[in-house]
Amino acid sequence: MALTIMRRIRFCAGHRLRMHGGRCENFHGHNYVADFYVTGEEQDAVGRLIDFSDLKARCKGWLDEHWDHAFLLWDQDENGIAALRQVEPHRLFVMPYNPTAENMARYLLEEVCPKILEGTGARASKVVIWETDESFAEVSAEP
Repeated sequence: MALTIMRRIRFCAGHRLRMHGGRCENFHGHNYVADFYVTGEEQDAVGRLIDFSDLKARCKGWLDEHWDHAFLLWDQDENGIAALRQVEPHRLFVMPYNPTAENMARYLLEEVCPKILEGTGARASKVVIWETDESFAEVSAEP
């Protein structure tokens, strides 16, 4: 039997989307919401897959350290990266692809979650990134 829990984390970040063809090519920001869905088969003696506070500490801890109040830019956005590095202080997180909501969810699922959940017996099955109250992107570990 597979069990799934979800923890919602809010954070603020800026980005710009290269080759967008519209206003989103400009620097701008969002009040994001990230939903982390975690799955596993084993429960602890209390009956938990993983304690919600532990899951929050792991997910929010990573987001606070790397993305909250930072600009997320594509590693091919040389102009944007150079511009931000001229400002002190600055927070910059360089991504291997354009920082769309889809790619942010993908990065969290594929790169971040395996590291932050290591040793817990739980694995991330889905990540949802809400860019606005009306728009989100979702990526799942299974097709």
